[in-house]
Amino acid sequence: MYANSTGPYSRLEDHHAMSGPNYDPLPLTTDHRDDVPYNTPLSPRMSGVHSPETDHLHLHDDLPPGAARPRFMGTALHDDGPQPRESYASSNTSFPVVDDYNSSVYGLNPDNQAAQQRDNSYYSLGYRDDPHDSDFRGSPNPVAMKNNPRRMWIIGGIVLAAIIVIVAVVAAVLTVVHHNSSDSDVSGGASKGSKASGTSSGASPTATSKGSQALAVTGGDGSTVTTDNGTTFTYSNSFGGYWYWDENDPFNNGARAQSWSPALNETFQYGIDKIRGVNLGGWLNTEPFISPALYEKYLDAATPAIDEWTLSVNMAADTANGGLSQLEDHYKTFITEQDFAQIAAAGLNWVRIPLPYWAIEVRDDEPFLAKTCWTYFLKAIQWARKYGIRINLDLHALPGSQNGWNHSGRLGTINMLNGPMGLANAQRSLDYIRILAEFISQPQYKDVVAMFGVTNEPFAPTFGQENLARYYMQAYDIVRTASGTGEGNGPFISFHEGFMGLSNWFGYFTNSDRTSLDLHPYLCFNAQSADPYSARDTEPCTTWGANQNASMSAFGLSTAGEFSNAINDCGLYVNGVGLGTRYEGNYTGGPWPVIGSCEQWTDYQSWDASLKQDIQQFALASMDALQNWFFWTWKIGNSSVTGKVESPAWSYQLGLQEGWMPADPRVAAGTCGNTAPWQPPLQSWQTGGAGAGQIPATFTSSYAWPPTSISGGGAATDLPTYTPTGALPTLPAPAFTKSAGGTVDAGSGWLNSADNTGMNVAIPTCNYLDPWIGNAAPPSPLCGAAARRDTVPDPVITPPPS
Repeated sequence: MYANSTGPYSRLEDHHAMSGPNYDPLPLTTDHRDDVPYNTPLSPRMSGVHSPETDHLHLHDDLPPGAARPRFMGTALHDDGPQPRESYASSNTSFPVVDDYNSSVYGLNPDNQAAQQRDNSYYSLGYRDDPHDSDFRGSPNPVAMKNNPRRMWIIGGIVLAAIIVIVAVVAAVLTVVHHNSSDSDVSGGASKGSKASGTSSGASPTATSKGSQALAVTGGDGSTVTTDNGTTFTYSNSFGGYWYWDENDPFNNGARAQSWSPALNETFQYGIDKIRGVNLGGWLNTEPFISPALYEKYLDAATPAIDEWTLSVNMAADTANGGLSQLEDHYKTFITEQDFAQIAAAGLNWVRIPLPYWAIEVRDDEPFLAKTCWTYFLKAIQWARKYGIRINLDLHALPGSQNGWNHSGRLGTINMLNGPMGLANAQRSLDYIRILAEFISQPQYKDVVAMFGVTNEPFAPTFGQENLARYYMQAYDIVRTASGTGEGNGPFISFHEGFMGLSNWFGYFTNSDRTSLDLHPYLCFNAQSADPYSARDTEPCTTWGANQNASMSAFGLSTAGEFSNAINDCGLYVNGVGLGTRYEGNYTGGPWPVIGSCEQWTDYQSWDASLKQDIQQFALASMDALQNWFFWTWKIGNSSVTGKVESPAWSYQLGLQEGWMPADPRVAAGTCGNTAPWQPPLQSWQTGGAGAGQIPATFTSSYAWPPTSISGGGAATDLPTYTPTGALPTLPAPAFTKSAGGTVDAGSGWLNSADNTGMNVAIPTCNYLDPWIGNAAPPSPLCGAAARRDTVPDPVITPPPS
């Protein structure tokens, strides 16, 4: 997560004076100013904003036992100055309503506007006479109808009879008989044999059966849903959404989350259709403040649980309570199918799912529970498909750690693109990107897993924007090799801005095929304030809006992959285990002034209606300013000590239940004033159209892989690297069995059979350090005489893109 403010940080060059809170300085360094040598400490002017520390000794050695390095402390430049938020209430207008014979949209829209917007119109299940609908059949001739009353009566009678028949059929189809079979491990992905629009070959809603019992395959508000383990619940969605699941056609993409969101078998128009999403943080990639009960159990251990590494070590030793399998118990219960139904009912159409690299494999002494969370990601695909929700898959934890924070798997040092194992860990990370890309780009999954965040929060201030751009360029080539180019082939590729600020990426990846920038803006880790929500409810507008507009124009699709309602750092383990809070003045690494007690900010049960309304106003301002967003996070688990949520400002689900999150996120449109909104559409190449994939050769050569040198390591030729000779661990697909017998093709796990280069593995005659080593000298001698090493080009100085 990432704290954005108006302070100067991300652009390391002279800039107009900006006002902002004071921050504790850090020994940051830079390598992307022409007049400043690499590793030169930043001046006070450049380090006046609090960001994740880059020096292990700066904050870590004085931490108390069990304390975690703070997770969310980065900040980037608000380089356009405070301006009113500029948003665009995106929609697709339907045809003008001329008279009551023109379209049923006239009758379905209560305000009967002359031009209707998708966000304000209601696509009722079963209607097929909207001019926007692919099955539109036209409307009757009003003059002919008026002049022939007898014909009107005849046609009316026919229509009435048809309606009676349709109602009877639909009622039969939507009758749900309880599924009494045993628990199933069925999981699944996207549209089998999908057409260009993603339409499944078996899209018509028909009843399926389990033995002699009929099961509904689709339903809207008030229908009964049967889950894959046989339990049932009532689907409540007042926004016109409908679910769809047929075990005989498990890759059918017929579901729609809401009337205004394109169904999975329809095109999502990026830049026009809004991404209103939520993270499923802490589920498959655990974090102490999201799932505190997991960690509280081992706080008194010899090595307290402060990240998933130490949690896994403690669990593995705790055989009396199930050992490491306790993590699977968490996967089973923390997020379930009903969460996906509730997310659609909340007006949300996307989920961002953090996934760690150990979903694929672990090596050496890495203690993580390997491969198991992949099984639950497959379930997430099935549930998202069932309720019409798209997935942004985010590779959240990489070998060696890309940022040194607890959510990367292990708290400590940065070892990806940094340090003596920085290049080897990057090679390994790129392999995992490739394995995931090959799976999710298959036709069965591509319409559901529609976006791929290739690396969460890489900390470029440590290893440099140039090397991050090289890594991103290689990741881009890998994903497009797996999926092919052009709209409809493979996912949108999301690049986190690496704490450099959005504007520092303008000019990069021009003409790339469907790439987007990811920003994680937070206000809560800046200087703390006693001001209430009512005094800060326009801050998101003035802090974030203009930057998002500029990035949508200059780069392309720009999303807020994370943001929350928090305006201070109060909350159990929000900064990490044992770190305290800035707000209460006990934050490790201070001193920080005491602002007050955090109790008022965490005791949500005492919040009155006025405070909840103020928090909701802050949420609306954030949504409007950020335009395309994923709230962090859907759910915060209860503390095992207090029995309740201790970080309430971070939970979308709790906010809905308690009344401080909007029941309909569309009402956010216009909150910031819309004084100068970004105007769609995106350029053609930005959405996979004409020119997509034609990145200038000057850029690809300037940012070729591998890097010539690694921060904290030296010349790439002097560092350990792997060789691509290992067997590729293809990800398994789910298994489906039809009710009438037979199986379903769920894909091989690998789309491009020509993409057959081996996995990067250790060279037998070479010496390697621990991938999580931190600062150390490269091994010497590096390799035996018989070792073959990949050629690394001589170092070159590359100018930034114009």
